[in-house]
Amino acid sequence: MPLVTFKYQDFSQLLGHTIPKEKLIEKLPMIGGDFSHATDEEINIEFFPNRPDLTSVEGIARASRAYFEFKPGLQTYTLTTSDVTLHVDPSVKKIRPFVTIALVKNVTMSSELIISLMGLQEKLHIGLGRNRKKVAIGVHNAEPVTPPFIYKAVDPDSIAFIPLAKDEPMTLREILKKHEKGVDYAYLLEGFDRYPLIVDVQNNVLSFPPIINGRLTEVTPHTTEIFIDVTGTDKKAINYALNIITTALAERGGKLYQTTVKDEGKNILCPDFTPLQKQVSKAFVNRILGTTFTEKEIVLYLKKMGHDAFDAGDGIIHVDVATWRSDILHEIDLVEDVAVGYSYDQFPTDLPKALTFGRTLLHQHLLETLRSVMIGVGFNEVTTFVISNKEDEFTRMGLEKRTMVQIENPIGEEYSGLRISLLPSLLKLLRENRHHSLPQQIFEVGIVVDEQAKNQYHIAGLKIDAKASFTECKSLVENVIRECGQKPLIKEKSHGAFIQGRCAAVMKKETEIGIFGEIHPKTIQAFHLEHPVIAFELITDHIL
Repeated sequence: MPLVTFKYQDFSQLLGHTIPKEKLIEKLPMIGGDFSHATDEEINIEFFPNRPDLTSVEGIARASRAYFEFKPGLQTYTLTTSDVTLHVDPSVKKIRPFVTIALVKNVTMSSELIISLMGLQEKLHIGLGRNRKKVAIGVHNAEPVTPPFIYKAVDPDSIAFIPLAKDEPMTLREILKKHEKGVDYAYLLEGFDRYPLIVDVQNNVLSFPPIINGRLTEVTPHTTEIFIDVTGTDKKAINYALNIITTALAERGGKLYQTTVKDEGKNILCPDFTPLQKQVSKAFVNRILGTTFTEKEIVLYLKKMGHDAFDAGDGIIHVDVATWRSDILHEIDLVEDVAVGYSYDQFPTDLPKALTFGRTLLHQHLLETLRSVMIGVGFNEVTTFVISNKEDEFTRMGLEKRTMVQIENPIGEEYSGLRISLLPSLLKLLRENRHHSLPQQIFEVGIVVDEQAKNQYHIAGLKIDAKASFTECKSLVENVIRECGQKPLIKEKSHGAFIQGRCAAVMKKETEIGIFGEIHPKTIQAFHLEHPVIAFELITDHIL
């Protein structure tokens, strides 16, 4: 969890009110944190990662103002219109597509603000920004540069500028190889032949996102005007980051100016503090929390959490959510805020009414028995991915394609659906280990997903060896079935992945519960193997 360190005196000035230090240490963690330690001047507290708006003393002061009921409800900030614009060039769309900006004037760069701003920027990079991959923030002295600004992609050798912490100009490629930050974050631009850049109207470089800012716009103790850029791969995340940064500066007395991003023919005003409108029902709140709160009480607790709320009638509470609250995604998140606003330490505690003991399910006993049997006959257990693809499940196995649970927006063709069999996964594992000596014997007890999207446990085993035979495989399967207390029934079977005449089904009365035999040479070659393979697969549910 991010650790926030702040001075009690600085916090009190930002709050505008006085809370005894002992009460603050006792109650502040109730908002969503864990008290770490305190000294005579400082307080250290860890806040949960789902509240990036609380990773600065300014955000904590704002939340405390509502929570301690000095000023409950939604905090508002004045936005002044400016003529500052940023043009997004289409060249950057496939690299780092989203950007938002803001201008803050009348800033007094006190030592407290400098320390807080640097810490907030770094915490947002790590948490909300996923180590700059999702969000990267640039904070600049606005005075040396002239808008309009341009966000574009350029050849890495075409432009040179002096980056922060250096004295000599460097090209973008040189920065990734020689600059400390460039070396740390170069992986974010791997695979691209052009790199993102933000420049002003005179082609002065402000930022090389997500790597480093230019020295020209370095913020100093004398800076009074701050320009902020936030780039990333997630539109919602960059807007949350901008709102958190700008409102922190506003808490310090900065004057916020609304700017314009011109992107694909649209004029986007930013920052935008228009509240997100959500609803929560009284019945749902009381059902989840086990309470009997009235609409009036729920409104009060939501206002203590910095929301504007009112009773909309019929047991529905309308809620205006601040645009820096990135954790409010669903009605259940508002229920959590009701609980926090009420205070967790007020909920009654109770001991369990009955003493019970857990026990292993019968099916798990069977799985453990199967594992013991397979290990006892010299097989090594492996675990493979449930995610697979139609090429492995059907084409390479010599089967006709049929229904298979598909994944929306898969990261690649190899991981596009959920497997229907364990055998393709085990054959792929043998392929990856074909440089090792023979024989190789592996098995897996794992989940497959049938055509009705239901999970099933299967057990499958493979052996690759020059002398592997159908007789050996039949003996192995019979042994496994007997150890489970069943009598094996074998029936001839035809299957595309197995050699005709050297394949059989395992039956339980009239139900087929498994298959075994010698793998067909075409299947062996399809998985880039070179030696005979025997295999079996059983549905464990049917063995019981």
